[in-house]
Order: sequence, then C-alpha cells, then structure tokens
Amino acid sequence: MKLLREWLSPEQLAQYDAHGYFDVTGSDSGRRYRIHHGTAMNVIEIDHIRGYPRVGLCFTTEAGFVAGDVMLAQKIALETREHGVLAIAHRFAVNP
Repeated sequence: MKLLREWLSPEQLAQYDAHGYFDVTGSDSGRRYRIHHGTAMNVIEIDHIRGYPRVGLCFTTEAGFVAGDVMLAQKIALETREHGVLAIAHRFAVNP
C-alpha cells in the first residue's frame, strides 16, 4: 500500500482515503475508470456525463499479489496501455 500511495496523485490519494477508490483516465480514449480497493472485479468504467458506473472490468495479475500491488498495476496499465487492457479485460454488469 505504501508504494501505491506514493504513485497516486494528490487528488487520487485524497479520493482513496475518503472513499476507498480512486479515478484514473485512460491513455487512449480519455475515459474515466474507478479502481476500488481489491484484487479482482474492482475496476469500473464511469460515464463521463453523469458519473454513473457503466461497466465493470476484471483484469488482474497472477494470483498471490496483495491489493496495493494489483491496484498499482491496474492504474499504470489503464494510464499507459488502455486499449491493451480493454482487449483482455472481462466485462461484467454493474448497478447504477
């Protein structure tokens, strides 16, 4: 968690401390994604107009990594290789 916290922007860190998640912007589309604390099924694409959840994305590392490491990998992947992430992510429905 220490490493993740060092990589978060001041805004992301404040958001994470207040809500247990932080938002990132996709490198290719500019879409907003919300990464919740966890290791799987913890990424949600957020509607850019209303701010509602659109779709869940499940992409993670191999088993055995702690939440902070997985969340950091997800953050970096979405911010640098969004299309690659979307190509492998499993989608799931979320409630608005």
